[in-house]
Amino acid sequence: MTTEEYMLDRFGPLMSIADLASLLGRSPDGVRVALYSNTDVSRKLNPTMVRVGRRVYFRTLQVSQALSLDTPALQA
Repeated sequence: MTTEEYMLDRFGPLMSIADLASLLGRSPDGVRVALYSNTDVSRKLNPTMVRVGRRVYFRTLQVSQALSLDTPALQA
């Protein structure tokens, strides 16, 4: 099972702020504050944001890609 499949199975196609907070191990208020600051993480997550009325959601697949920690293997 890939990361994308796991996240889609757990959260569905859209994640709430509470879902994102549980994924990141933070409080929902901490995530809100972080999203409105000018950091590397906020610059990656803000494009995944979708507003439905007054509610804020995040596209699960884009969050998975934004948070990927895939780095090339170190060469000796």
